[in-house]
Amino acid sequence: MEGCVDRLSANEVTCVASTPAWGPNTAFTGAVTAALPPPRRLTTLSSLSLLPRKEYNNRGSHEAPPPHKSIPHPPESNHRSREGERIGAERPSSVDAMQYHAYNRLGGGGGGGTPSPPASPRRSPRIHRRAGKGGGGGRTAQGPPRTIAQRMAWMLLSFLLRRQAIFLFAPLLYVAAMLFYMGTVPIDSVPRIISRSAPGSVYRSPKLYERLRPAMDADNSSDGLATVWKHSFKGGGWRPCIHTSNDVLPDSNGYIYVEANGGLNQQRTSICNAVAVAGYLNATLVIPYFHYHSIWRDPSKFNDIYDEDHFINTLKSEVQVVHQVPEYIMERFGHNLTNVFNFKIKAWSSIQYYKDAVLPKLVEEKLIRISPFANRLSFDAPSTVQRLRCLANFEALRFSNPIATLAEKLVSRMKEHSKDNDGKYIAVHLRFEEDMVAFSCCVFDGGEEEKQEMNAARERGWRGKFTKRGRVIRPGTIRINGKCPLTPLEVGLMLRGMGFGNNTAIYLASGKIYKAEKTMVPLLEMFPLLQTKETLASTEELAPFKNYSSRMAAIDYSVCLHSEVFVTTQGGNFPHFLIGHRRYLYGGHSKTIKPDKRKLALLFDNPNIGWKSLKRQLLNMRAHSDAKGMEMKRPSDSLYTYPCPDCMCRLNKTEVSKSSSAR
Repeated sequence: MEGCVDRLSANEVTCVASTPAWGPNTAFTGAVTAALPPPRRLTTLSSLSLLPRKEYNNRGSHEAPPPHKSIPHPPESNHRSREGERIGAERPSSVDAMQYHAYNRLGGGGGGGTPSPPASPRRSPRIHRRAGKGGGGGRTAQGPPRTIAQRMAWMLLSFLLRRQAIFLFAPLLYVAAMLFYMGTVPIDSVPRIISRSAPGSVYRSPKLYERLRPAMDADNSSDGLATVWKHSFKGGGWRPCIHTSNDVLPDSNGYIYVEANGGLNQQRTSICNAVAVAGYLNATLVIPYFHYHSIWRDPSKFNDIYDEDHFINTLKSEVQVVHQVPEYIMERFGHNLTNVFNFKIKAWSSIQYYKDAVLPKLVEEKLIRISPFANRLSFDAPSTVQRLRCLANFEALRFSNPIATLAEKLVSRMKEHSKDNDGKYIAVHLRFEEDMVAFSCCVFDGGEEEKQEMNAARERGWRGKFTKRGRVIRPGTIRINGKCPLTPLEVGLMLRGMGFGNNTAIYLASGKIYKAEKTMVPLLEMFPLLQTKETLASTEELAPFKNYSSRMAAIDYSVCLHSEVFVTTQGGNFPHFLIGHRRYLYGGHSKTIKPDKRKLALLFDNPNIGWKSLKRQLLNMRAHSDAKGMEMKRPSDSLYTYPCPDCMCRLNKTEVSKSSSAR
């Protein structure tokens, strides 16, 4: 349809036409709305020239008038003056208007034309046009033309109103704009952010020692050994209490051969668990075989470390123990133990599993092998099993005569060095060997040289374990969590802060200290009476044990066992067994200082702490260790660390008073 513009929707079309000329003989100008068949309606909002009635009759009642060529509108000043004349002179009759279904929409100046129909509903602000005021004229009133910026803004607003989901991308647009802005800012103009390490994540103990040393040396209080234990018998003391049977052992169901793996105390766990399993299954235990380990590199046998005869005699009323498998049984397996059926038992298996799975095979084969055997029995077990564990660990296992003899000499010499403290000394288990420092992944003050040495040590001992893809090592986090081994300097600071003076004798149980010529200097400055097995014993005395790590560890174990105070600085089987053994000997109290290493990391990294404040914090830590000295075993705890109440009985008041007076 020529001259028509879609203004409202698909149902309404606006057509514009103009008169050919201005004057009294021309048709009047008006606004006519032509109604078309639904759903489409034609609305004419322009000046139309009415044709003669005859011509319209020929066209039909629903046919639109022919289009006329449009002429330019006259100036605005002449438009209003001539509008009345045109309307009055050439207005068609109402009958004609109704005949052609046209409506007169002129306002104000005309007579009684037919009223206009209501306007169509507005569909969009973008296509709305306001009519001119006063109703005059057939032309829609137009405002000033819009600029390109206004049109673009109007189109954008309409788009956003129709597509409101676009607002979900507003945060992304904001971030993109900020990134774009930051990319245009020079780096020099951006303020530098100084990153600060978390408290306790950096090794700053040397600086703290240098700053606090004058105040430490001026502190003359040194009564630590005299006042260290105040809660030894609070709530009642304990005494060793392991009941043994005098009954004759029944016939054995077979022989059990175990291979004990690991270091000294891991092997100790295997031995005690093997005794418990053999007794529960009514089996004969063959003296355990010590598996050679690539880390400890100790080929020692059972009788090189423990008194084999004492072990057999102590257990004879509970478990039958033999040196080796009888010949007639070995013949069945070609005198080769590798041909014997080997049980692969999961760690921490219950004793019921041994009864259900191991015992039938034992009765059938008469000889079974369990390898490896460390940690293959659950901590939680019936009282009969726990009693056998107690008997094996605290009574049957006694070090061999060469080890026990040298250990007694070293204990006697330590007491001589501590005459000023009534023969009392402190034993410190220091784990600052190269392998421990490397395994911890902690960073100390050695710089790049230390980093390269530790990387090499980790690769030698644990090939590929610390270099796996995706493994992230955070030394600062490890230190904050208290997983780093204490250095000799930190041990000295801790003990001096706990009230032990520089006249305190200290026995240092340790392997080869990492960079001892540097790291041991501050500890020796704080405690000049510090001793090790190498300084207490002569070269000839140590010669039989020098190249055997388990035998050397047994010597340290014995000297630490008889000290007044035992200090553990790192976890492991050595302190766990030693704490339990000390409880067994000292009325249920471990007499052990177990420092809070998380708190120590914060204290040693505090640049503003003074000596008095540090000492107050460390004395509280010592008191906490005293209060935790006597603890009962829980179901998930190890009996070798917590012997009460399975291996010990409470003392009555008379026994407590006698024990206290004896001490």
